[in-house]
Amino acid sequence: MATVQLVNIKKVYPHSGETKKRKKADVSEKKTNLQITDEGVVAVQEFNLEIADKEFIVLVGPSGCGKSTTLRMVAGLEEITGGELYIDGNLMNSVAPKDRDIAMVFQNYALYPHMTVYDNMAFALKLRHMPKAEIEKKVMEAAEILDITEYLDRKPKALSGGQRQRVAIGRAIVRAPKVMLMDEPLSNLDAKLRNEMRAEIIKLRKRIDTTFIYVTHDQTEAMTLGDRIVIMRDGFVQQIGTPQEVFNHPANLFVAGFIGMPVMNFFDAELQEEAGKYFVSLGGIRVELSAEKEARLKAKGVKSQSVTLGVRPEHTDVADTGILGRVDVAEMMGSSVHLHITAEGRDVIIIVPTVDLEGSFNMGDSVHFTFNGKVAHVFSKEDDHNLEY
Repeated sequence: MATVQLVNIKKVYPHSGETKKRKKADVSEKKTNLQITDEGVVAVQEFNLEIADKEFIVLVGPSGCGKSTTLRMVAGLEEITGGELYIDGNLMNSVAPKDRDIAMVFQNYALYPHMTVYDNMAFALKLRHMPKAEIEKKVMEAAEILDITEYLDRKPKALSGGQRQRVAIGRAIVRAPKVMLMDEPLSNLDAKLRNEMRAEIIKLRKRIDTTFIYVTHDQTEAMTLGDRIVIMRDGFVQQIGTPQEVFNHPANLFVAGFIGMPVMNFFDAELQEEAGKYFVSLGGIRVELSAEKEARLKAKGVKSQSVTLGVRPEHTDVADTGILGRVDVAEMMGSSVHLHITAEGRDVIIIVPTVDLEGSFNMGDSVHFTFNGKVAHVFSKEDDHNLEY
């Protein structure tokens, strides 16, 4: 029910008194890739994003990349060091959290242990002095949506982790907020429950008219939930796009390695440009890139050079000839076998569908593999960016 706009948002955590006294060289010894300035540690920098009404945006990245800090700035729980935050066109930098018309679901549920499920969900509405009948109507509607009606008289300690998370979500949606913020809400659940709750959030999104901003370090959640994904690293946005866009067209080596499971295979290769056509050469094979990729490289004026070649495991094919590798491990996954091999001095994963499998693979076996020019990604050796973009 709201648009959200973040314009050049920045967050700097000032140095403590002790840190200020230390030499700059000493400060840089911290095990962090975040930028350290005279002001302090830059947790989020140059964050720009426009979120459409009712859009589901997922912020994803490794721990410490600044995604939760960004979410907390939208919520008003962290002060914005620089830049501007707008909700529905209104500047929110100095607006108190309670006046932003947002609701937040936390990783640790944050339920009141002495209150029943009903009272937890009704608490914010009671603070607004809403009529009792209206409170009951809203709580019952939310409980029905989340399938927790039978637990309304229980206290949180009598609920499972998944049920507690449903209550936390219910407490947020009864307020009908303009923006729903969710900070790793499924990370405390086991794998089966995470899958179930992921499906519930997708259903919930279709039933309530709210803009979602969701933070996770789990790329599966990002890919299945988000209309668009914002991939972050060390306080900077690496790429913004639909799940399919970031999977098929990673902007740089980091995105390519972060999105996709198992992770993309990388090789040292040569990109060769000949009369407007482009080839990648490695391990005794030479593969022409697709016409679409060639057109983008040509438009960028890309010349022959050494590159990092990326090919996803599911796009890598066992063949009679090709790049030679040695099998280290063969993992039977049911519908496919994941071959872990050593080739070209790298660890490589190949996914072989069991329907195509003839015989079995054993440790030490020699295998050849190849790939199609449509699925090859070429990255600059200098700055890791995708040479197509």
